Amino acid sequence: MSAPADKDVNLYDSTLRDGAQTEGISYSVEDKVKIARRLDDFGIDYIEGGWPAAGNRTEIEFFQRLREQPLRRARLVAFASTRRPKTAAGEDRHLRSVLEAGAPAVAVVGKSWDLHVVDVVRTTLEENLAMIEDTVRLCKERGLEVIFDAEHFFDGVKDNADYALATATAARRAGADLICLCDTNGGCLPHEVAEMVGAARAALEAPIGIHAHNDGDLAVANSLAAVQAGAVQVQGTMNGYGERCGNANLCSVIPNLQLKLGKRCLDEEALGRLYEVSHYVAEMANQAPQERQPFVGRSAFAHKGGYHVDAVMKRPETYEHVPPERVGNQRRLLVSDQAGAGTVVYKAKGLEIDLTKESPETKELIRRVKEMEHDGYQFEGAEASFELLVKKTMGLYRGLFDFQGFRVIVERHPSGEISSEATIMVTVDGEKEHTAAEGDGPVHALDGALRKALEQFYPEIAEISLTDFKVRVIEGKEGTAAKVRVLVETSDTKDSWSTVGVHTNIIEASWQALVDGVEYGLAKMGARPRLPGRRAT
Repeated sequence: MSAPADKDVNLYDSTLRDGAQTEGISYSVEDKVKIARRLDDFGIDYIEGGWPAAGNRTEIEFFQRLREQPLRRARLVAFASTRRPKTAAGEDRHLRSVLEAGAPAVAVVGKSWDLHVVDVVRTTLEENLAMIEDTVRLCKERGLEVIFDAEHFFDGVKDNADYALATATAARRAGADLICLCDTNGGCLPHEVAEMVGAARAALEAPIGIHAHNDGDLAVANSLAAVQAGAVQVQGTMNGYGERCGNANLCSVIPNLQLKLGKRCLDEEALGRLYEVSHYVAEMANQAPQERQPFVGRSAFAHKGGYHVDAVMKRPETYEHVPPERVGNQRRLLVSDQAGAGTVVYKAKGLEIDLTKESPETKELIRRVKEMEHDGYQFEGAEASFELLVKKTMGLYRGLFDFQGFRVIVERHPSGEISSEATIMVTVDGEKEHTAAEGDGPVHALDGALRKALEQFYPEIAEISLTDFKVRVIEGKEGTAAKVRVLVETSDTKDSWSTVGVHTNIIEASWQALVDGVEYGLAKMGARPRLPGRRAT
């Protein structure tokens, strides 16, 4: 087996099997089906679905679902281990389960390190070779494409090179289509991987793949080194999910292969969806996206320092190693006390406000940002608050309501139960509204009271919801009197945005962020007040 005719390297995704071994990840059947279909649409060549022999109903149902509605272009792979010692391959119940799964391809994992053969499997070196050969031969007789995963191959070579190569030779002799060399402990260095891949290619005369773990933070580098040494398949996971420190991150492997090494592995259009696919898989895995992940992280193309921003606006390549749009990401210029006039001008342009570096409004905005960040505000993570600040400074913002006051009561009952109630008073075009709401906590109660007060004037508020709430003590030496910064994430049916509030009182800081979040959302919708007895303005 070699890479498809239109590719230099084929991609093998193990997000659904190796990725499921990540601490904190647990897929449902529906999660697995959705991820598989998204990866299929993305252009992945092989999708490892899991281990049907594990007796797990999720695995069994997943393979059944994909038998009924096969993938469009990718090959579904079932994961299998070699037969058990002193058991005929055709009589091994675990192997039978794999063969019954109905996948067109199988990844057979076998021990290549004599340490594991003797001390873990507790069998002889000769029996292990027979186990590999018998298992691969049976799978080939059933018409399956077979990828042999030589587990611990690199450590095996270091300990007993002749035996490690003998395991791969046994698999190839039995008909394995590709020999995938595994750095299972993730401890190899790139030059070691390159040397051993080259030696294996010469000895085996077989297509070679690489399966690298990230325990030395080198899984991506080792995968690239293997390709440079002649490997035609890279195994990995989306976002680097996997046991311990994870697997080779395909979100980094793919663009490095295609954009840096010139090794075609995806259509150019598909490469432009890498950011989208990465975040989709994170959502399905119920994992927060890694902000600073190369290529697809939200911060991957974020610029904060003033002279960085100035250079990027003139020539993006000065501080960007690839154009962000090539991988579906986007450039972000962060607003902070380190930002210069260029950042403010860039941000204003995004709001269709024409400013120059010399504009008085630009200088005033820089002054206010620096002053507010000195007080503890942080706009780089709260761009909606910054947009409101720009419009207010420019005199372009019309307030949607006037705040008159609030009261929050928190009670702890003898039973230990805690209740919160908030009352609030606002006016909208002279119309006063005074409401109260209970909540799980004071901020929840305040949020409920604000919504209740505004819903008759702005029905659109029903589409807006608070989705995240973070509190950070800015300066701890003041103890309980220290300032706190509250970041609130709010969303509607289409988008999400973040706002910030700062105060020594956590309720006031939360209120500032809540109000900005609601005002920004309503303004974005173009909401206009509906006043009792009057026509909407």
